[in-house]
Amino acid sequence: MSELVIYSENGERQSQTRNPQQMVQDLQQVGIRFEQWQPSEPVQAGDSQEAILQAYRKDVDKIMADSGFVTVDVISINSSNPNKQALREKFLSEHIHTEDEVRFFVDGCGLFYLHIGDKVYSVLCEKGDFLSVPANTLHWFDLGGEPELAAIRFFNNVEGWVAQYSGSDIAKTFPTLDG
Repeated sequence: MSELVIYSENGERQSQTRNPQQMVQDLQQVGIRFEQWQPSEPVQAGDSQEAILQAYRKDVDKIMADSGFVTVDVISINSSNPNKQALREKFLSEHIHTEDEVRFFVDGCGLFYLHIGDKVYSVLCEKGDFLSVPANTLHWFDLGGEPELAAIRFFNNVEGWVAQYSGSDIAKTFPTLDG
């Protein structure tokens, strides 16, 4: 079940909810778009990018047209992936993007941490969750030690996922998806 936990920067838990309406409201107050959609097609973590994009072609085309995205890809990884640890490490350090980070989770789960002002918003995203993080928002992402995740990623630039790391070690002070 999707969950939002709000912390102070020093890791003190301030609030927690699994109520989707409360999550939408709390995140909207800091400029984050969170929605829950009904997945339309049976896909799973580990499926190919082509299979996932084909299953969601109509939805993907609509989002791209409505929001001006120029490219889309899929992160689809399961626990049998030999590169799972390297991929996890790539996302675990705090960073920003010069474009919005937009994800639709079609299977599995992942944990976004959004560092906004003096708070950190932990957003557990699961199948059916749509999350849009504005450009230049400090954040990090954990797909877990034994990942089961498939998410469609939308981009405003043709280069796709490009991170600018903050150099902060704040991510090491918060719990991982595994606990």
